Amino acid sequence: MESDAIEKILESVAAGKTTPAEALLSLKKEPFTDLGYAKVDHHRALRQNAAEVIYGEGKTPDQIRGIAESLQQGGAKTVLVTRMKPEAVSLMTNHFADEFTYFDIPRVGLLGHMPEPTGNGTIVVAAAGTSDMYAAEEAALTAEALGNQVQRLYDVGVAGLHRLLAHMDDIIQAQVIITVAGMEGALASVVGGMASCPVIAVPTSVGYGASFGGLSALLSMLNSCASGTSVVNIDNGFGAGFQAHLINHLPGSAPAQQ
Repeated sequence: MESDAIEKILESVAAGKTTPAEALLSLKKEPFTDLGYAKVDHHRALRQNAAEVIYGEGKTPDQIRGIAESLQQGGAKTVLVTRMKPEAVSLMTNHFADEFTYFDIPRVGLLGHMPEPTGNGTIVVAAAGTSDMYAAEEAALTAEALGNQVQRLYDVGVAGLHRLLAHMDDIIQAQVIITVAGMEGALASVVGGMASCPVIAVPTSVGYGASFGGLSALLSMLNSCASGTSVVNIDNGFGAGFQAHLINHLPGSAPAQQ
């Protein structure tokens, strides 16, 4: 159940269309549905202003379908599924048809529709290289599915700094910036030194042997000398997108100066 659904119930009571007892019955519906293999949280949107997101890794196609159906029945208009495998994509596509959209680069599925942006400003997602797009797109699609306007800046790594500098207006005007980089992860510090807004760094597992599957980028970002830069886990585009969404929806936060 989302906050707008409760608002409609209360408005109906105020207008005399619904009795207090009927409204109480609606609100008393179980806050979660027990499917045996999952307890689907229908009240998460009330607590966090965002419905539960399905982490597809490790779940069977039938489990993903069952959780998605339960979320829809609980009132979720947009259901996001991350880390999907081909078998799950096939089942979801056949079962939900046009309601389901799959994005192959980040392995993200979307059931329902993208909401209109309601955030205070724009979230910029900057990826150092084309090889980092899988994590960058996971971040961007997560933010969009939660109701944010997103500007993508791809292949703007420090090996060609002029490519990043060509987008200074986007960096200056952003409400939140997500930087995505593998190898040595320098992009986060460079952007962090230019921006006046929070910068969320996503280290990726892109790189050769001594990058240790993203550990090198993670440690570089954690040791950034640029103030206002925070770091999420390796390849965790979803975590960055969700955190950026929360920042972009903080009450009383004015849009960045144009």
